[in-house]
Amino acid sequence: MERKEPRIGWIVVGLLLGIFVASMDNTIVATAMATIVADLGGLDKFVWVTSAYMVAEMAGMPIFGKLSDMYGRKRFFIFGLIVFLIGSMLCGIAQNIVQLSIFRAIQGIGGGALVPIAFTIMFDIFPPEQRGKMGGLFGAVFGLSSIFGPLLGAYITDYLNWRWVFYINIPLGFLSFLLLAFFYRESPKHTKQKIDWLGVMTLVPAIVCLMFALELGGNKYEWDSHIIISLFSAFAVLFLLFLYVEAKAQEPIVSYHMFRKRLFAASNLVGFFSGATFIVATVYIPLFIQGVTGGSATNSGLILLPMMLATTVSAQLGGFLASKMSYRNVMIIFTAVFVIGMFLLSTITTETSRLTVTWYMIITGLGIGASFSVLGMAAIHHFQETERGAASSTSSFLRSLGMTIGITIFGIIQRNLFTDRLTDVFKGMSHGVQSMNVQDPRAILSPEARAHIPAPVLEKITAALSSSIAHTFMWSLIPALLTFLFVFFMTNDRLTMTYTTQSFKANEENVN
Repeated sequence: MERKEPRIGWIVVGLLLGIFVASMDNTIVATAMATIVADLGGLDKFVWVTSAYMVAEMAGMPIFGKLSDMYGRKRFFIFGLIVFLIGSMLCGIAQNIVQLSIFRAIQGIGGGALVPIAFTIMFDIFPPEQRGKMGGLFGAVFGLSSIFGPLLGAYITDYLNWRWVFYINIPLGFLSFLLLAFFYRESPKHTKQKIDWLGVMTLVPAIVCLMFALELGGNKYEWDSHIIISLFSAFAVLFLLFLYVEAKAQEPIVSYHMFRKRLFAASNLVGFFSGATFIVATVYIPLFIQGVTGGSATNSGLILLPMMLATTVSAQLGGFLASKMSYRNVMIIFTAVFVIGMFLLSTITTETSRLTVTWYMIITGLGIGASFSVLGMAAIHHFQETERGAASSTSSFLRSLGMTIGITIFGIIQRNLFTDRLTDVFKGMSHGVQSMNVQDPRAILSPEARAHIPAPVLEKITAALSSSIAHTFMWSLIPALLTFLFVFFMTNDRLTMTYTTQSFKANEENVN
């Protein structure tokens, strides 16, 4: 036991660092995005910097989950780390928004291995009585990464250079690599399975077609144009083909038999819709602070701090409560708080004080945090070691899919609302005002450039931006309420001794 605990401790540190860099990468970039776009240009493409990471991460999750069940967790966790670090280095040298989006996709492929495999390793090496506490700790890392992400992103953007928001991943990821490589020895018991490559080749293009159709429709092309109709048609055909392929595949990416378990199915639906909702708060609160109040990147990072602290507390509390009461009851409490928080965010205006926004963010963070720990444990509750990788990756995949679709759809909603309001407020004004590129972030998000915009014009621009963000939060209540609805479909299972003694001892011996 004296030899075991130090080894397990180092393994946990390595896993947490891996999760930390993968999950931090969304918030650290979100805070710096205004400065990145101001430097590289491409406001109409800025959503893709986040979406490219999410799509690639989503594509990698089911593949790495299957591979980890077949050939072992360790090698694919380490492989994911290496790819993620290569992507981080490339992002740091990007010269335009298109390059940055491509390099973010490389990062995302690596990130797709880190979170689901780390959670599965945790379930493998810890006995049932410790999983609630450890699940809470692993879930809390999402909150911690969200705390340090905005703060690091803000500090680096204001005092160094935005490129260092990517370079910061390298020392942390390398340390995670060393700890897992030297200290983690896993059970050699794996099952040979076939990778559902046909499923991958139908699902990923289907999602890409959907996102391009949503992003380009009403922007570069009319909604009824041949290109947009073709993209939607391609999505429909590929998605239907994916559903057919999964029904026939020997080892499908998304196994239908897993969804026969109500707890698994409901947990994944909750994760899907909560992910689609929460990403809106993560992206648009910094935009509100910088664009409406004229704050710097530091201010937008600090404004997220209370929400992320609340998320961390909630994740730990959710993991603890999961061993005391059912997953469903835990989620009912926290999801109700989450819906209230999102509703409050939909009421923000140009007159809303920083203190009021802070309270709204704390409520939202308390509501979402428990899902990071509870849903992961609920999703793999009924599965044995040989299926946990697939179950965990499916859960992470669907949450990531929800976030990906959410950021795309709500990005379109906010952009269209902003454009419509600008058209209304500047109607009939002088040619000089009409000719201003008021959607350029260098004119609206940069504090230096804002000083050169006439006060009456700037007031109208910020009012339009504020209104568009508030209405976007209002629209996000739809998936928030669906999240709350599907919680009631979860079963009354709670974290119990479902892991066989023989199975745990096999893993325990290999950790020592």
